[in-house]
Amino acid sequence: MSKRVRVRAPELAGKGGWLNTGGKDLKLADFRGRVLILDFWTFCCINCLHVLDELRELEEKHRDTVVIVGVHSPKFAHEAEHRAVVDAVERYGVEHPVLDDPELATWKQYAVRAWPTLVVIDPEGYVVAQHAGEGHAHAIERLVEELEAEHAAKGTLRRGDGPYVAPEPEPTVLRFPGKALALPGGNLLVSDTTRHQLVELAEDAETVVRRIGSGVRGCVDGSAEAAGFSEPQGLALLDEGAVVVADTVNHALRRVDLATGAVSTLAGTGRQWWQGSPTSGPALEVDLSSPWDVALFGGKVWIAMAGVHQLWAYDPVTETVGVAAGTTNEGLVDGPGPEAWFAQPSGLAANGDRLWLADSETSALRWVDQDGSVHTAVGTGLFDFGHRDGPAEQALLQHPLGVTALPDGSVAVSDTYNHALRRFDPATGEVTTLATDLREPSDAVLVGDDIVVVESARHRLTRLRLPEETVRVESVAHRTRREATEVAPGAVRLDVVFQAPAGQKLDTRYGPSTRLLVSATPPELLLAGEGAGTDLSRVVELNPAVPEGVLHVSAMAASCDDDVAGGEHPACHVHQQDWGVPVRLTEGGADRLPLVLAGMDD
Repeated sequence: MSKRVRVRAPELAGKGGWLNTGGKDLKLADFRGRVLILDFWTFCCINCLHVLDELRELEEKHRDTVVIVGVHSPKFAHEAEHRAVVDAVERYGVEHPVLDDPELATWKQYAVRAWPTLVVIDPEGYVVAQHAGEGHAHAIERLVEELEAEHAAKGTLRRGDGPYVAPEPEPTVLRFPGKALALPGGNLLVSDTTRHQLVELAEDAETVVRRIGSGVRGCVDGSAEAAGFSEPQGLALLDEGAVVVADTVNHALRRVDLATGAVSTLAGTGRQWWQGSPTSGPALEVDLSSPWDVALFGGKVWIAMAGVHQLWAYDPVTETVGVAAGTTNEGLVDGPGPEAWFAQPSGLAANGDRLWLADSETSALRWVDQDGSVHTAVGTGLFDFGHRDGPAEQALLQHPLGVTALPDGSVAVSDTYNHALRRFDPATGEVTTLATDLREPSDAVLVGDDIVVVESARHRLTRLRLPEETVRVESVAHRTRREATEVAPGAVRLDVVFQAPAGQKLDTRYGPSTRLLVSATPPELLLAGEGAGTDLSRVVELNPAVPEGVLHVSAMAASCDDDVAGGEHPACHVHQQDWGVPVRLTEGGADRLPLVLAGMDD
């Protein structure tokens, strides 16, 4: 076994305290003798939610030797609220201890730069690996097996039950509902996301007519009672007799027959899309990635593909699916569909010749026109958010998840992290507030003269009369909670650290196995070094006339097993991560910026 770099792990500290421990506060020493995996996450982040799913199998398989601890490290102001973290832990089925770190104390101690980041600590309390982004579960499991063998031989491995204590379930009719749909007969269909079901409610938005789905997480076609969903979200009428469902964690589109409740699969394989996978083809043969909402526009079912920051479209006539807009790069860039950048699109609504979308991570309201071009109505980028009404170019939202087309051509926005319902009027270019004191509204649907809001964190639908007058609110503006990294003006070496997992090597069979893409906000920050390349190290030149900004770095590396026999095809894995690194130019600042994709920065 090769010599492994080890660094003493800093203590775990978070002002919000511990969740899922039965009220017990934990210290690093409590994990001595176990392999500890720290999962730095924030609940707005789709990549973080992917990692939660990736870790479930490893968590179960190595339950007596491995403890996973989620370190919740907020990006948005709302995510620093303790109640919101408690809700998120239940909402996403997190079954391990979570440290609520609203001031990013532990994040800073571990020099984390990205959501998600996984840190592996050995049974003696030393950091032995760090991984940023998704797709590392296979590498971490191999490392865990090595650590189990090594520390069992040394006598430093302690087996047994972990510190997780499950919270008491709450007896509510809905549990963190996601989206709602008005059915032709007047009833409402709701995605009961955390319970992995759809619920049909009567016109009063309270009385349960029927439940569709077994309530057990899974991807199972069949009758209303037997079918399985996994955290379903978006809903749209496919025709008068059927609904299409964005079955988010199953990475699939499902069809529900309204007469019988029977469920079938329209698109997706159940596997998550990765770089290099097909981007179009027969719908049941193409991988999808966390579809969050769906809407009919131009004869096709458009899909808010939150997992890869794109819009896709399903054609019900040809039964094919493919990318409609977006590059997979995360950010806010308008223009022709193939060149546009999105950031976790999560809500869709068609209104005449426009498809409106809530682009949640950029806190933006955007639209696609009939030519497929992308435009932004409200929002400036990944790091500016708040609650400010007024002209659209100055208005601020905070992680909106839903949009609703209104009869007068305006759009209602479920401004989720502001607990508000907002309105944008394209005729005037003004943003106003329709209602406040909602709790994480994630969608809304028109019912006559009323608008029914999905109050996700209150586990209910709330009926509001569309107000004739707007609500006055005090303007609040925020920036990301992360401190800027001080770097020197001029030449700075950007190093993406990637060490192929044990037993693997870089996959060079079809050309370069790595990719690096660099850009900046504002663009003037970079005098040189922007663009794409295959080397994971690059010297960039930072403009001394621009005092601060954000470096956007996207890296990918492909590795394959190197111990396969003869004609066998090796198992290959893609490691990828997008970083948005706030930087401040300072004389005497760092002239090297390391970003760990996998391994340790020596």
